[in-house]
Amino acid sequence: MALDPFAMKLLPKQLHTRLQLRKNLRRSSGFQIAIAHRLRQLNLEDWRTVTAGQSFYFSPEYLQMIEAAGPANLEPRYALISDDDGPRATVCMQIVEVNLEHFGEQGKRKIKVPLKERILVCGNLLSYGQHGVCFMPGSAPAELWPAVAEALYRTRRCEKLDGQTNVILVKDILEADKVPSACLGELSYSAVETEPNMVLTLPEGVHTHDDYLASLASKYRNAVKSQIYKPFDAAGFRIERLENVAPVAAHLQDLYLQTRTNASVRPFMLDQQYWPALALAAGARITFHVAVKGSHIYGFVVTLRDAETAVVWHIGFDREAAATGVPLYLRLLHASLTQAIEFRCRRVSFGRTALAPKARIGCQPEPMQIWVRHRQPLLNQAISPLLRLIQHEEAPECFPFKKATKHSGEL
Repeated sequence: MALDPFAMKLLPKQLHTRLQLRKNLRRSSGFQIAIAHRLRQLNLEDWRTVTAGQSFYFSPEYLQMIEAAGPANLEPRYALISDDDGPRATVCMQIVEVNLEHFGEQGKRKIKVPLKERILVCGNLLSYGQHGVCFMPGSAPAELWPAVAEALYRTRRCEKLDGQTNVILVKDILEADKVPSACLGELSYSAVETEPNMVLTLPEGVHTHDDYLASLASKYRNAVKSQIYKPFDAAGFRIERLENVAPVAAHLQDLYLQTRTNASVRPFMLDQQYWPALALAAGARITFHVAVKGSHIYGFVVTLRDAETAVVWHIGFDREAAATGVPLYLRLLHASLTQAIEFRCRRVSFGRTALAPKARIGCQPEPMQIWVRHRQPLLNQAISPLLRLIQHEEAPECFPFKKATKHSGEL
């Protein structure tokens, strides 16, 4: 039962503040919000009106591919935010069920009790970047984030029939998103900084990979040639573009699993059918490169042209071959860089792992944070200070380009 205003004033200040925050969370934003389990349940014309010309990750082609070929423990949810003038924003959400198998190295976990948790994610666990909310061009994001918070609240409440969803996570907030999304902090969400995305801005005049190498200081250029290209070629390997993904999907899956096993956090597992489905959905925007010796594939990397940015996305390689000293991982990164240049992208997003080798390529860290909220106010209050203690890897400072390039402000 709701307390009247007089009773609210008699409560201790801290409890009064928490109750007021909960009241604000449950207050309508004033926007019209449609929520759906499948994208086809919404007005696709309105969805395209908002997302046209923006990230591929918001496109119906990609989202419906995830519905058909995505991870088994991941369920999509969508919201379309409108006002009387029409659509204003789209929200991509995922409900993921995780347990201890998704965290840490197998066999080394100290906690043995069974643990399952359903998490509502605003964003995309399969990518890195702010792929949760897309605003209509010309809109003021700060005016629409309260509607996003309402969509998340309504979605979580609707999920009670399928099982309690205790945690909401708003994924990969970039620097430009921090101030517009600050209203989440007033709704009991806690901000947590994560590992940065490593982004390379190519200097002017780079039109080929040779141009890129020429822009490096001699120390770094020689290291690429002697430590990556030379041992890779000497071992009999070569890089090829994969024109038809479907026939080798099972082998790509094996290479992906070998790489996934080494990750400390594995909230989902892709299936073999995902690879050809992704190639079909993205079309000319995407390229698969493989590391080959003889007729056998030892590694692959996926490069996506996403508007003005090239995304170095999925990667997998043979761990036994890499253990012999063949620099499969680094050579695949350079294959993606070459493709990014061919895409004529000036910005290359390399992701948030292996920060040191990516810094040597020329990447600079792009800070990212997440917003996290637990549905229980007392637990949320206890978790908030603990989240601020979480440490993450810092990218090393590295400036591999020639001094003239570095001082020109290109990076």
